[in-house]
Amino acid sequence: MLGIFKSAEAIPAITHRDEVDQRYKYWRIHIMIVMYVGYATFYFTRKSFNFAMPAMITDLGLDKADIGILATLFYIIYGCSKFLSGVISDRSNPRFFMGIGLIATGFTNIFFGLSSSVLAFAALWSLNAFFQGWGWPPCSKLLNFWYSRSERGLWWSIWNTAHNVGGALIPLLVGFCALHFGWRYGLIVPGLLAIMVGLVLCWRLRDTPGTMGLPSIGQWRNDELEMKYENNSRGLKTREILKCFVLTNKLIWLLALSSVLVYIVRTAINDWGNLYLIEVHGYNLVSANSAVTFFEIGGFLGSLAAGWGSDKFFQGDRGPMNFIFSLGVLASAMILWIQPSSSYIVEAGCFFSLGFFVFGPQMLLGMAAAECSHKEAAGAATGFIGLFAYIGAALAGYPVAKVLELFHWPGFFMVITVAAAITGLLLLPFVTSRKVRGYEAV
Repeated sequence: MLGIFKSAEAIPAITHRDEVDQRYKYWRIHIMIVMYVGYATFYFTRKSFNFAMPAMITDLGLDKADIGILATLFYIIYGCSKFLSGVISDRSNPRFFMGIGLIATGFTNIFFGLSSSVLAFAALWSLNAFFQGWGWPPCSKLLNFWYSRSERGLWWSIWNTAHNVGGALIPLLVGFCALHFGWRYGLIVPGLLAIMVGLVLCWRLRDTPGTMGLPSIGQWRNDELEMKYENNSRGLKTREILKCFVLTNKLIWLLALSSVLVYIVRTAINDWGNLYLIEVHGYNLVSANSAVTFFEIGGFLGSLAAGWGSDKFFQGDRGPMNFIFSLGVLASAMILWIQPSSSYIVEAGCFFSLGFFVFGPQMLLGMAAAECSHKEAAGAATGFIGLFAYIGAALAGYPVAKVLELFHWPGFFMVITVAAAITGLLLLPFVTSRKVRGYEAV
C-alpha cells in the first residue's frame, strides 16, 4: 500500500482515562454516521441501473438476456473485487480507500448515463463493479476495531441498515428522474451524489483506534471475549493469517456456501421484482419500484432484529438467529409465489416480509465470518464471503433471465424457494456449534 491508501501507524497511547472515554464516545458515533451515509450512497450507484432497466428496455430495445449479461458481469467482478479489496483493506486507511472508491463509482455512473451501446454499458458497469468492491471491506474493518464482541451485533445491524436506506431511496430517485427527465438522469444524478459523499468520506472518516492514540476496543470496554479475539495468534504474518483463519477455515467455507444461496434470493427479488409486478400485475414503473422499496424497509427492520436478537438472546452466537431467519425466507418466498391477489398492499407486504428475513442472514453471515477469523483478517474474511455471495448474485442475473425465458415466473419462484430451503439446511450446524462464537479457527 502506497501514499494515502496506506494505513496510518499507531501513535503513543493517551493515558488520561477521561480523554480516552471522550474520544471513544465521540468517534464511535461519528464513524458510524459517516460509514452509514457512505455505504448507503454506494447503493445509489450500484442499483441505479436496475431501476432504470425497464425504461432502458423500452427506449433502447434491450432484451432480458442483455440485462442478464450486464447483471452477471457486475456481480462476478464485484465479488472478486470484494475479496481482493478485503485483503488489501486490512492494511489500508479506510477513509481514503472507501472515499475514493465511492468517487470512482460516481464517475462510472455518469458515463453510463451518457452511453447507448451494450458494449459501452458492459465496460462501464464492469468498472463500476470493481470500485463497488471498495465499499464493504473498510466498513468491516472499522466495525471490528471500534465496537466489541458483546455489543457488535447491534452496532453491525445498525450499520447494515444502510443497505436498506440506500436500496429504498434509489428506486424512488431513479423512478422520479426517469419519469420526468429520462432514464439517463437516473444514472447521472446518483453519480453526482456519490462524488460529493465520497469527498466527505475522505474528509471525515478515520482509521483504527490505535492510530488515534486510543487503547483497543476490548481493553476500553473490558470485554474478555473481545480481548481473546484481539490476542488470537498475535504475531502471525498476513499470509499466515489468511491461510489459517480464512482459506482453511471450515466454518468460513460453510458460511460462504450459505451466502451463495442467500444472495440468489436477495438479488433475484431485488433485481427482477419490479419487472414481475409490471408484467404479471400490470403496475407502472413508479408503482412497481415503490412496492419493491418495501423489500428494503423490511430489510431495515430485519437487520436490526437479527443483530439485536443474536446479542440479547444468544450471547453473541449468530448461528441460531441465522437459522430462524432462513426459515422465514422460505415461508415468505412461498407466500409471494402462491398468493393470488394483485392488491398493492398484499404485494408490498410480501416484499416487506421477504426483506425482513433475507437481510437478517445477509448481515449475520458476514459478521459471523469476521468473528470466525482473525481480527487482522476481518476484511479478508468478509471479502471472501462476499466473493461467494456475489457468485450467488451473478446466478440471479443471466441464469435467472434464461429461467424466465424458458419457464416464466413459476420457474423464477421455484429457483428462489429451493435456494431458501437449502440455506436452512446449510445453517443447521451453526445452531449447536460453539466454535462459531468467533475466536476459534477450525
